[in-house]
Amino acid sequence: MKICHVITRLILGGAQENTLLTCEGLHALGHDVTLVTGPAIGPEGELLTRAQAGGYRVIVLDEMRREINIRRDWTTYRKLVEIIGETQPDVVHTHSSKAGILARRAAKYVRARSRDMAIVHTIHGLPFHPYQGRMLNGVYVALERQAARYTDAIISVADAMTRQALAAGVGRPEQYTTIYSGMDVAPYLTPTADAAGFRAALHLPPDAVLVTQVSRLAELKGHEFIIRAASKVPDRRVHFCFVGDGNLRAKIEADITAAGLSERFHLTGLLPPEQIPAVMAATDILVHCSLREGLARTLPQAMLAGKPVISYDVDGAGEVVTGRTGALLSPREIAGLRDAIIRLAGDADLRQTLGSAARELCRERFDHNRMVEQIEAVYKRLVGQSGL
Repeated sequence: MKICHVITRLILGGAQENTLLTCEGLHALGHDVTLVTGPAIGPEGELLTRAQAGGYRVIVLDEMRREINIRRDWTTYRKLVEIIGETQPDVVHTHSSKAGILARRAAKYVRARSRDMAIVHTIHGLPFHPYQGRMLNGVYVALERQAARYTDAIISVADAMTRQALAAGVGRPEQYTTIYSGMDVAPYLTPTADAAGFRAALHLPPDAVLVTQVSRLAELKGHEFIIRAASKVPDRRVHFCFVGDGNLRAKIEADITAAGLSERFHLTGLLPPEQIPAVMAATDILVHCSLREGLARTLPQAMLAGKPVISYDVDGAGEVVTGRTGALLSPREIAGLRDAIIRLAGDADLRQTLGSAARELCRERFDHNRMVEQIEAVYKRLVGQSGL
């Protein structure tokens, strides 16, 4: 099959890693893959270099940006029409909100004037959520409802995404398939000597219990809740690590200092993806206090490494974080977060028990090979139905 993937930008992130693994996997299976993306702009790091070395066609549209800009977005749409028309794919598969709206509309236009093609969209995280204004939410809901009308299949990275989209009137139940966001599981399953090096680089005491969050240092990621909970954890063996970078780094550092926690907090800055397995192996407890996620990849990454997890109960988190694998808390809860950290930090046997169950839960569910096979099956069903 000829397959065209479109994503807004290739920064370091879950949706982007998912898309690259899908393109790489489909290319390895012999499909003709084209990836269209905007420039990888931002402090989060980039995956564009990896994409361009993948052996499939990569097209960068400079006009395609995350921010809304009517003139630039119109130019992006016209160029997407040209690319899709020239490529003549069997499947157009879109990712992220901006690319999802513009590329699905472009594919609809080309399909009406050229040939049949299947239009697929993956919901990695919904663009409408409780933490933005009603008017903007209304615009996003209206756009997603419209795009769903000419989308043949919608892939959700968690059942929660399907429930939320349908509740907002986006699409029909028969359009949806849940395919968990895959990853290369082997580096997480195999202990690495780099874990000791990571702990040494943080200058941790030998008996330290390391509590880690891996995410952008940005709004809605919940770092403030971890800092507040940490200030109420009296055990000085418990250290905290934030892996990532972003526009809130200076504020987060100031909040840590103001709380008197500088000696127990460690900010690594941006780390390349190949170092994350070592981070997870070095970690004793993974926390994820984001208020908005599809299903954060950092949760199954830690679980594959055999680590217990603590997460706020948002979106798809409850599909992997259970009483057998960690602690699931109400969003913004501070006392419960503190108590969960204290309980797990003080009980190594409990951490081992929860971590072992977590690994078994995620070992097959999040394997990228399984993800690619499931996505390919969706394509084959759609292409077969259209007679291509």
